[in-house]
Amino acid sequence: MVSAPNTALRAARNARLMSQDDLARALRDAGCVSANKRLVQRWEAGLTANPHPTYARALEKVMRLPIESLGFGAVVTGRSLSGGEDGTVVDSPIGEVSPEQFNARRPRTPGNYSGIWLSRYEYYSSGRDATFTAVHHVVVLQHDNRLTVRSLPNSAQSAMEMDLTVDGHVATGTWSEHTAQDGYYHGAYYHGAIQMLIELTGARMAGKWVGFGKNFEINSGPWELVLQESSTSKAAIDAYDRPPDV
Repeated sequence: MVSAPNTALRAARNARLMSQDDLARALRDAGCVSANKRLVQRWEAGLTANPHPTYARALEKVMRLPIESLGFGAVVTGRSLSGGEDGTVVDSPIGEVSPEQFNARRPRTPGNYSGIWLSRYEYYSSGRDATFTAVHHVVVLQHDNRLTVRSLPNSAQSAMEMDLTVDGHVATGTWSEHTAQDGYYHGAYYHGAIQMLIELTGARMAGKWVGFGKNFEINSGPWELVLQESSTSKAAIDAYDRPPDV
């Protein structure tokens, strides 16, 4: 049987601007001393159904996402997963919690917002006395009611990310941006909070950001995300890893 590639793990890695070597190095830093590029390649090729629990915990720590949203099976509460290096999984019951009971306890979500989105926000530059618009193509990954948003590396000179929590049709969280080294802000790092309303179509989010300026005043402005592609496959990421046509 031909294994299906693990596109979720690959998309999460690409969204963080990490190579396979980078991910392996981060896993070693997280305590998995034997992690290497070959192991990451096996995961992304779909040759391992479930990583060893030690690797699963390290992946969750490095990627800041639950293991289920990284293309692997869930570790159900009350059960443990163990297996060899070949990915064979032994599921040993420890409690009486069924998968149905586990799923019933998980938060309910209004929709699936994973995909490629166009991010657009406005900001005022006091030094230039003008308002500018910044745009990125971003990868949105969802697990339960949490969204991670990461800009694609070639869509803009700066790198932007968000971590959001969805409550009904409201998304609330934080944002950060590392500006271009050769740009006006010379590689400065900015961060703040954001809240957006999700349209009933699920294809657009719009709201406002707040954050500090270079003189430590609190600024704000509009921010929107517009869905471009529901897939987070490598082909979709490659197609949108470019400056937006705006």
